[in-house]
Amino acid sequence: MSLWTASEAQEATGGRAQGDWMARGVSIDTRTLRPGDLFVALKAARDGHDFVAQALEAGAAAALVSHIPEGVAEDAPLLLVDDVQTGLEALGRAARARCGGRVVAVTGSVGKTSTKEMLAVMLSGQGPTHASVASYNNHWGVPLTLARMPRNTAFAVIEIGMNHPGEIAPLARLARPHVAMVTTVAPAHLEAFDDIEGIAREKAAILEGLEPNGVAVLNADLPQSPILFASAEALGARAAGFGRTASDFRLLDLLSQDGSLLVRAQTPVGPLPFRIASSGQHFAMNGLGALAACLALGAELSKSAESLAGWTPYEGRGARESIPLPGGTIELLDDSYNANPASMAAALEVLAGTRPDGAGRRIAILGDMKELGPQAENLHAALADLPAMADIDTVHCIGPLIGALHAALPADQRGALCESSAELAVRAADLVRPGDIVLVKGSLSMGLAKVVDALREIGQGRRAPDTTTGG
Repeated sequence: MSLWTASEAQEATGGRAQGDWMARGVSIDTRTLRPGDLFVALKAARDGHDFVAQALEAGAAAALVSHIPEGVAEDAPLLLVDDVQTGLEALGRAARARCGGRVVAVTGSVGKTSTKEMLAVMLSGQGPTHASVASYNNHWGVPLTLARMPRNTAFAVIEIGMNHPGEIAPLARLARPHVAMVTTVAPAHLEAFDDIEGIAREKAAILEGLEPNGVAVLNADLPQSPILFASAEALGARAAGFGRTASDFRLLDLLSQDGSLLVRAQTPVGPLPFRIASSGQHFAMNGLGALAACLALGAELSKSAESLAGWTPYEGRGARESIPLPGGTIELLDDSYNANPASMAAALEVLAGTRPDGAGRRIAILGDMKELGPQAENLHAALADLPAMADIDTVHCIGPLIGALHAALPADQRGALCESSAELAVRAADLVRPGDIVLVKGSLSMGLAKVVDALREIGQGRRAPDTTTGG
């Protein structure tokens, strides 16, 4: 099935199409491009125009460009526009306009990607479902997701993120969701805002894109919840709250069982039990909000809950795996993709609530949390005061900021303090033993995936290579 014909793309963008081509997909990266894709020559770290010839050689149906790049034939299959980013947005807007399905948009300081994945799993059994890839949630990720949306989409799940004020509303207006969900508000990207209330107002801006009679699915348990609900009221959106204090979707209780959570909730249509394949209570809360979104979208709630049981956390976002060692195993909690104070607290709570085998220990390997502004060191040090920290045996720290936590911990809890993930990865085999449960978490730029890989290498009988010296 075609996604875009040359004439459709030309009409959508106001550009000029060369050739009578047909695209089955949309790509911004020649490394993942599939034959038949429309290659979009965005300018990011490098100018995508430099890769147009390579994309066409790899089978791209055409390329969206602002000029004919060097080395590309004058009559090559192209869509010429004044600006590639604007052209991509126009494609996304046109795809959204022709979509007859229901759209949900998700934002939040923590949990938006996991919640997006939950929704994709929950809705896919009830109609053709399209969702953002990975964390494609920014100024190019949202229009790219929309531009890729198949014609027969029944449900679309769009993730929307931000780093600075004013970023969410334009993306929400582009997505035009029928349902908009805010997972939580926390001090992430705090350096760009005056206070956490400013972050709440920015998250609430997702509601500005709601379609008429749209529904706002909002976390009811936050100190900033009144800001979210006031925004919904001001915009004339119907609000559905979720959480322990919510009147709409109320979490009643949780039961931990074999690494999963059995959840009991009260909903507008009656009691609802559901299962989350993780011991993270934050996942249970996000699952409850996702169920509220499914009901607002018109999906069948019981089927959505049944499908939710099949969702598992992605690698780097709380995924759990056993790694064999001589004499036993370690349990790895891989939450290495990102971190802020709220998600760090949630991950430490999971670690504290997980029982090691035998004489095993609870070990946290933590990296810096970035973009926290002037209070960064204080926010790192404050992790030492979390109730969960009392149940953790050893904390290894990576980075200059997390050093404030290292200093704040009791001496018997302090593990290694390293400047980089590579430095700790070399020592990984000496830091764990059979029976341990190991949490790895930090901001993406800290590269804690190196530590995760090093732990996996131990299970394969190999030590991580020494990257601390050259030669």
